[in-house]
Amino acid sequence: MQLEGKVAIITGAAKGIGYAIAEALAARGAALVLADVAAADAAAARLAVQGARAIGIAVDVASERDTEAMAEAALTAFGGIDILINNAGIYSSLTPKPFEDIDPAEWRRVMDVNTLGVFLCARAVLPAMKARGGGRIINISSGVAFKGNPYMAHYVASKGAVVSLTRALATELGRHRILVNSVAPGFTLSDGVLANPGLIAGVKEPSLRGRVLARDMQPADLVGAVAFFAGPDASFITGQTLVVDGGAYYH
Repeated sequence: MQLEGKVAIITGAAKGIGYAIAEALAARGAALVLADVAAADAAAARLAVQGARAIGIAVDVASERDTEAMAEAALTAFGGIDILINNAGIYSSLTPKPFEDIDPAEWRRVMDVNTLGVFLCARAVLPAMKARGGGRIINISSGVAFKGNPYMAHYVASKGAVVSLTRALATELGRHRILVNSVAPGFTLSDGVLANPGLIAGVKEPSLRGRVLARDMQPADLVGAVAFFAGPDASFITGQTLVVDGGAYYH
């Protein structure tokens, strides 16, 4: 119960990687705010049945108003904010294509959710973390930021920005005892990915061939790294990105 008494916000938490992270933090004793564009209440209810203290709230992380309401909901329900997991992002709905074929509107939406969303959520929770005397921000980036994967230039660019923003925030917020780190997963068979057969057809086999541990990556494979950064054993680590991809990229 390393997170007993802590309050964690997890974005994109209704399913897939976000829900797996929520289960892991609940098992370690944290109270949870599950934020997602849809089905957050239902996800929180499933955790509550398992004994977790959890609420759900509808949030578009690219909306300043929504992210402020998210932080306020955490304060109202649990009295503070200790941990923010910036997991929400656009990936599984994308169709791989040459960069010159990417519509500018699609580029903007990916950047709004994947990068602006991290900024807005971090900004929204900052006053509460300062009031607590510290906190943890854990950003879910991606191994593509280091490998430069083709045919998803907007996604790659957005996750590269997340890595850089992690470093900038770590430097700026260290004096407030707020630690900012990133976890970079490889290609993961999340719920969203499983619903996109075209994406699986184009990415799964190359991902398997590139891994030292040649098996599919599941959401559960990521949660240990996130829980580590959220917990007491990472109390002197900030500004770092941990790649979790079965040995596809050594960082």
